[in-house]
Amino acid sequence: MIRRIDLRGADRASVDYRAAVPRAEFDVEAATHQVQPIIDAVRARGVEAIAEFSAQFDGVDSDDIAVPREAIDAALADLDPAVRAGLEESIRRLRLTSEAELEHDVTSQVADGATVTHRKVPIDRVGLYVPGGLAPLVSSVVMNVVPAQVAGVRSIALASPPQKNSGGLPESTILAACALLGVHEVYAVGGAQAIAMFAHGAGPCRPVDLVTGPGNIYVAAAKRLLRGVVGIDSEAGPTEIAVLADDSADAAFVAADLVSQAEHDPMAASVLVTDSLALADAVEAELDKQVFATRHTERILTALGGRQSGIVLVDDMDQGVDVVDAYAAEHLEIQTRDASAHAARIRNAGAIFVGPWAPVSLGDYCAGSNHVLPTAGCACHSSGLSVRAFTRSVHVVDYSRAALAEVAGHVVTLAEAEDLPGHGQAVSVRFDSERPAR
Repeated sequence: MIRRIDLRGADRASVDYRAAVPRAEFDVEAATHQVQPIIDAVRARGVEAIAEFSAQFDGVDSDDIAVPREAIDAALADLDPAVRAGLEESIRRLRLTSEAELEHDVTSQVADGATVTHRKVPIDRVGLYVPGGLAPLVSSVVMNVVPAQVAGVRSIALASPPQKNSGGLPESTILAACALLGVHEVYAVGGAQAIAMFAHGAGPCRPVDLVTGPGNIYVAAAKRLLRGVVGIDSEAGPTEIAVLADDSADAAFVAADLVSQAEHDPMAASVLVTDSLALADAVEAELDKQVFATRHTERILTALGGRQSGIVLVDDMDQGVDVVDAYAAEHLEIQTRDASAHAARIRNAGAIFVGPWAPVSLGDYCAGSNHVLPTAGCACHSSGLSVRAFTRSVHVVDYSRAALAEVAGHVVTLAEAEDLPGHGQAVSVRFDSERPAR
């Protein structure tokens, strides 16, 4: 069901651990050739083109892309009370952590009469994308909207694919979550055409400044092509989990966590890194039991049997830490005797889940963390979605005449060193003896 990769005895000084644990093939560049015509059509023909793509890809015939306010409110009224309670708790916890990380303006006095203020400014308008493919990710509404609201974004639009069984509207729980969060600008548009709509505008949807949210390979390709026209959070690929575990781990827990990610997508990656052959054997036995008791057995079997998944055997936990750090997983679980100490050594991961009582599923819904995270090894240079993604920095420079005079000579000298005399003159002219002081 799941292959093994044996790194025991490897030359640790020369082995490339990142290459040793392969990922799913996810060729965004190839997909751009299919996506570019979609973007061009939406830019040229707007809603007319979107309606054509909705009919082609979603099987929905409608040219009314805006979801009526009444439908959004009705979805909340019809929402299962237990689901509502779960969403409300998820919102509460994420709002707490988002408010805690909200940055405030910082002013530095670099000399008398000279200050530089680092001002945090919210993005004016954002477009949030929520997938609706194999699973209607209602939790992604929370993960996108809450940090945007905490950041102070003034205009929020959300798009999710139209569903045939919902009368051409997005899935009802997604609409209910929008109502719960006070988001009423919602569009029944999916895939690359949704990203194009956000970037260029179409019909009632004005262009946005930033697009966030996960999606399939075509959504990722659209983001790549439109980067620069609009800001993006990341090009998210297939979801992934890595579990670092020793012989103290519960095999049933580990297997369940591997299965939980595999049920997302046939391309999802589930990786166990362990120095215990006994645990590896026990996890395989658990997988044989658990996979066939799930609702999405075929999907999970495909994911676990793919080249992107495996059990990686290492000599010890030191090597295991090196392997998972090089892999830079979207989600990393640490199930070891000294889980906190091992977690502290990890530098590259989208989110780290410490100990047996912090499964990734907790982070997907109610941990208070955000589940929109970097994939495909991008955690070595990128962060998950947060308040910071919805703000930008502006430096405000405020100098008095005396403060400028103090540094004027340095400015002129450096301008001459770069052969840009006009730069120096822009300072010198302010101190021309024939001009009155201001």
